[in-house]
Amino acid sequence: MSRSADPAPSTRQRRKEARPQELLDAALDLFVEKGFAATRSEEVAARAGVSKGTLYLYYPSKEELLKAVIRENISREIAEGQDIVRGFDGPTAELLAYLMAEWWRRIGETRASGICKLILSEVRNFPDIAQFYLDEVVLPAERMIGSVVQRGIGRGEFRPVPVDDVVHALMAPMLYLMLHKHSLGACPNLGRHIDAQGLIAVQIDLMLNGLTARKPTGRPARKTLP
Repeated sequence: MSRSADPAPSTRQRRKEARPQELLDAALDLFVEKGFAATRSEEVAARAGVSKGTLYLYYPSKEELLKAVIRENISREIAEGQDIVRGFDGPTAELLAYLMAEWWRRIGETRASGICKLILSEVRNFPDIAQFYLDEVVLPAERMIGSVVQRGIGRGEFRPVPVDDVVHALMAPMLYLMLHKHSLGACPNLGRHIDAQGLIAVQIDLMLNGLTARKPTGRPARKTLP
């Protein structure tokens, strides 16, 4: 006798499986809209359409909920970026430009960009979250970009530079763009729109022209008169 196909999961089962993501989506929206400290757990539960008790089944505290939001929306993207770096065979300049553009597309253009403003404005009051964000986001991102800069130096494509300083110089405009998006950029009456992709392209052009190894011209040095 042939075995019958397994029955499709019920609507209730599908709803249960989707619940963690629904809670994370609701938490991200509220944290960005109201701030972390001002958001109450019951508000997150209500927006996700569940009880406060159900929220605590998945995330036992508001701090753990924020950590999960960060993992889902930023840490995962950094991990994928690291995979891209490891598998890239082309010129380092192209890799660097691609990573910066992808960072904006995957994070800057999404709701996740609000996490940056949230962390900068509130994290001093939550030292555990500060340490978590440093370990999960800041340090991995710095190592990833630093490895790309070091790759370029090692291959003779970039001139020797202080890698840590270059990493900060590359990341600073991205932070600015995300902060602007959720401050002055969120007030359309001010007319302070910034073409983020255009700014990133200019930043990469300026940086690469400063990083690229300079080829000797082959011209003899000028003699000075006595």
